Amino acid sequence: MQRTLIAVTVVSTFVACTLGPTGTAWAQNPNLGTAGAQFQQIPVGAQAVGMAGAYVGMAEDAVALFWNPAGITHVARHAVHFSHLQWFASVHLTSVGYVINLDRWGVLGLSVNSLGMDKMEVTTELQPEGSGEFWDAQDVALGLTYARALTDRMSVGLTAKYLRQRIWHESASGVAFDVGTQYQLDFRRLVIAMAMTNFGADLRLEGRDLDVVHDRNVSIPRNRLTPARLQTETYPLPLHFQVGIAFDVYRSPFLAVRSALDAAHPNDNRERINFGTELAIRQIAFLRAGYRYNYDQESWTLGAGVRLPFARSRVRVDYAYSFFELLDDVQRFSLGMEF
Repeated sequence: MQRTLIAVTVVSTFVACTLGPTGTAWAQNPNLGTAGAQFQQIPVGAQAVGMAGAYVGMAEDAVALFWNPAGITHVARHAVHFSHLQWFASVHLTSVGYVINLDRWGVLGLSVNSLGMDKMEVTTELQPEGSGEFWDAQDVALGLTYARALTDRMSVGLTAKYLRQRIWHESASGVAFDVGTQYQLDFRRLVIAMAMTNFGADLRLEGRDLDVVHDRNVSIPRNRLTPARLQTETYPLPLHFQVGIAFDVYRSPFLAVRSALDAAHPNDNRERINFGTELAIRQIAFLRAGYRYNYDQESWTLGAGVRLPFARSRVRVDYAYSFFELLDDVQRFSLGMEF
């Protein structure tokens, strides 16, 4: 009974803190648009997107590598995740994750998140039809995750990531960290979770296109020119803090309904709220819906999926559809396996 009262108090406090402020809490962030490495903000996994990103408390398989590293402690043996997203225009995002449970040594995960684009021909003022050269851009994040269950209710996780951004001949690289926790109560399988992602030093672009020849004294017509290099400004990583809860609305052997509510605080935008619900039929077929509040473009999301046994493993295929205000709507597919 005491745990039930504690759970109700926690949920009520969380809802009051996140839904209560309607004025100053949603004011324009003065750091709007100042962070780089924005590919780290694109949601990964069709299941998570189908629930509108309300996922720090729901994450419990390999896709947790991209949301809350503590969630991989739910993996019994091995788990993999693969998703490919055709983003806007010719931009595409590919995400791959692998998790292995090392028993008493904890749980280890590896992840790759890569954003790329099709090559485009270089044009100049003198060659408006094309110079014969082609340019492109690519962002990559390589992550190593370690998580451990401290008790049968509490788990923590940490991810170290190597980030690299490249635009034609210029690139920037650095190291960032993600940290997450999950705590489960008896009351309706309530999970209270937290995740802080992309904590690291500022990045700076460097490359050969920044090399220039500098005239130190323009008043001397024949002085020697000095080789020099332009320096770009540094930019911060998209530090993101997200706290959430997930709980069972209804549960039976045939039908289960689980909802989640997350509050997110990015360092370069306004506070946001994500709400999602998942309906499971015999834990085989899934239907999802969610809403992303206080976003510039995104709003409703829908999703579906199936989880089927295959040999000694379980395979899941998920789909999500995201509605955007002015931009084209986006569809996602992802594939997961536990073995």
